[in-house]
Amino acid sequence: MYKRLLSAAILSLSALPASADDHHCGKVTIADMNWNSASLIANIDQFILEHGYGCDAELVPGDTMPTGTSMIEKGEPDIAPEFWSNSMREGLQRGIDEGRVRYAGSAFVEGGEEGFWIPRYMVEKHPELKTISGIKANADLFPHPEDASKSAFYGCPAGWSCQITSENQFEALELADSGFEIVDPGSGAGLAGSIAKAYEREEAWFGYYWAPTAVLGKYDMVKVDFETGTDVQHYKDCITSNDCMNPQATMYPAADVDTVVTERFATRAPEALTYLKERGFTNDQMNGLLAWMEENQADGEYAMTNFLINHEDIWTQWVPSDVAEKVKDAL
Repeated sequence: MYKRLLSAAILSLSALPASADDHHCGKVTIADMNWNSASLIANIDQFILEHGYGCDAELVPGDTMPTGTSMIEKGEPDIAPEFWSNSMREGLQRGIDEGRVRYAGSAFVEGGEEGFWIPRYMVEKHPELKTISGIKANADLFPHPEDASKSAFYGCPAGWSCQITSENQFEALELADSGFEIVDPGSGAGLAGSIAKAYEREEAWFGYYWAPTAVLGKYDMVKVDFETGTDVQHYKDCITSNDCMNPQATMYPAADVDTVVTERFATRAPEALTYLKERGFTNDQMNGLLAWMEENQADGEYAMTNFLINHEDIWTQWVPSDVAEKVKDAL
């Protein structure tokens, strides 16, 4: 009798319609990459997926190449919230073709941004500096820190991939002919420090940088117009190559910064997948958040709490109202 009653109970429960909270999300692993913007987004995703969608969300350490490889070959982690896809385009496409991973949306809706920059206070005094022709015509405004007879262009640190692109662009723009010489900042911190030092003293600065970053959130910089337009194919074929024999100047194309998920996760958790498709930041938004993290020495979790409490106008646009209320209650 007991077994018959138990079987009947199980059958009656299985016949019930799925509740609104039953998203079949289950356990979800999220790559917590080792830089601030990626860690912030990972923590935001964890909190919203856990409290808004009922997922058992867990952060795991990650980095671009090992995380991408593991997702394609092993099906884990489930989510890479901020993936700079150009660095692993062929591998990702293979994973998509084999039905292992898919793109779920854009972490940065405008894409990553690169370029040559100068401080806004210089443009306010000399509006012509907004263009590369204006920079070259006024090279004497950018004295080299070790030789005032030369002009300084602050390049990307040695060994970084942007060293190749910035040096090819430097050659294509014929900046050496105008008296410029590349200054190696030694490190990412050295490059950021050179901007901070110039800004605090309102001195000249001209060089390579990228967004979103805390530096461009803290310091108002203007991207120089190369007056060339953007040749995406030449950029990919030549500017990014060590073997670029005849570089032609082109504005940097936006870098794809995606959210990548495993196909298994996408299939079992469609509501959570919809959230990831909607979730994305503008560069200005992320620049400001990164500047706040740096000023407050905040890690990804602390910055996530600050974001969810103080920027409801942003994140509530990503989720339905009932999910938003659950997240607010959890906070």
